[in-house]
Amino acid sequence: MTKAAGETNGARRAGGARTGSLAHVVLRMVWEQARISRAEIARRTGLSRSTVTEIVDELLPTGLVHETGTGPSRGGRPPIVLEFRYDAACILGVDMGAAHVAVALTNLRGEVLAWRHRPHPVRTDPEGTRALITELATACLADQPGARKRLLGTGIAVPCPVDPQHPERFSEVVMPAWKGRGGFRAFATRFKAPLFVDNDANLGALAERWWGAGRGIDDFAYVKLGTGVGSGHFVQGRVYRGATGVAGEIGHMAIDPHGKMCVCGLRGCLATLVGSPELVARARELAAKHPRSALAGTTPTIESIEDAAMAGDALGLQIVHEAAGSLGIAIAGLLNLMNPRLVILGGGLARLGDLLLAPLRDVIRNRTLVSSFAAAEVRTSGLGPRSIAVGAATLVLDAALDDMTMFPGQAEETRSA
Repeated sequence: MTKAAGETNGARRAGGARTGSLAHVVLRMVWEQARISRAEIARRTGLSRSTVTEIVDELLPTGLVHETGTGPSRGGRPPIVLEFRYDAACILGVDMGAAHVAVALTNLRGEVLAWRHRPHPVRTDPEGTRALITELATACLADQPGARKRLLGTGIAVPCPVDPQHPERFSEVVMPAWKGRGGFRAFATRFKAPLFVDNDANLGALAERWWGAGRGIDDFAYVKLGTGVGSGHFVQGRVYRGATGVAGEIGHMAIDPHGKMCVCGLRGCLATLVGSPELVARARELAAKHPRSALAGTTPTIESIEDAAMAGDALGLQIVHEAAGSLGIAIAGLLNLMNPRLVILGGGLARLGDLLLAPLRDVIRNRTLVSSFAAAEVRTSGLGPRSIAVGAATLVLDAALDDMTMFPGQAEETRSA
């Protein structure tokens, strides 16, 4: 079963009161608070204590919450405290980049329990990619005893647009070797758990919204720098996808009309200027002019370019400043168009911090309306290289907190692929 972001099992299959709006509201509240009493739930929701007790009595047998002693009394009987069991299930999050596959196994709090990463030519090798995802997922599950039985689902982040109505379809323009299909049905069948698919930048934004710099912010953009460039957007607290799921393809914004041809068939796209392969090629091109650079006479990588820039290397800094110039043009356009409160940079170059942000902000300041720039903060992500995989796992968690039948043992018939 493959789903797009925000979907849940079979349009919320009939699961009785357990999947009703009141039950999932209470479940999500216990999840958010970690520890909370019935009385506090009643106070916050406006439900009667008897209704809360009824719902909690339904939740206790699921193993997702349990009673853990008493809390401080406000004059009457001490309240019994409920606690969410974040280890009651686990989730696989897959980051399928253009040139790598990474898999994280998380608990129900987004904490990484196991991690596997391997470089791979994802764009050109669909069969090998599917096999590698299965291999790494199996290894992660093997790291945690009993994880296979507690698997809630799998989220897969893919480096191309995803149409919410047809998540199994891949862009033949961006990933022609995949011939328009993800082909993950065998994976879902093997692991006997729901499978969700979304664009990697959208899931980077989701990770920031739940666990990172985007918490509590309804309007922000996340820009993922890597082999290509993409962006995910939260608008009024929800991921914005556009009419057919291609919103956020900032990497294909034309920056230089006379520039290089892009994989999308257009010329001078942002990705042809700040994508990792382009920055590495630029380092090779400029190496002769910087014979004393740490990058001269080497085979540069995006990591070695970052290391050189952080060490004050002139060539490394030139490449970063050029990238900041092109990226700044695109982000300035984004600010003028969308007016987000925050722009978060993740992926490649993000670890450079102010070395990237200082020249980037200068470009943005000169290309935006004063009010747009004043309203927005631009910063790098603090979630690190596992953020996309964690975002993919969060996609599953978000759906499950709205549909308890997804949890292992709750409605086994709805979990078949």
